Amino acid sequence: QVRLVESGGGLVQAGGSLRLSCAASGRTLSNYAVGWFRQAHGKDREFLSVMCWNDGSTYFVESVKGRFVLSRDNAQNTVYLQISSVRPEDTAVYYCAARLYPLCPTRVPTTETEYPYWGQGTQVTVSS
Repeated sequence: QVRLVESGGGLVQAGGSLRLSCAASGRTLSNYAVGWFRQAHGKDREFLSVMCWNDGSTYFVESVKGRFVLSRDNAQNTVYLQISSVRPEDTAVYYCAARLYPLCPTRVPTTETEYPYWGQGTQVTVSS
């Protein structure tokens, strides 16, 4: 069992930046894929990015490339999502998710149903 806790959300002005954290406990993330999703009010949850823990490789959807960066702290078993040049449309609840995925990075999980472990989410609100 993996427990995930997100943090770092809040109110940020458009053009600013923030860093979200996803701290994992219960087991190490070796052989895990850690994904990030977001859900804006009234919209479906959308996949954003994923990190393959073993080699640190990352994948981003086209719409966030260049603004979103993933990093990790092995000792803290934590993945970070750095968002720069935030826009009002980035306003959403951001979730991290994890699954054991030895195929990573040959293939990466990009859909909600592929992830059994989820955090509670952290709200990001961007003011214009």
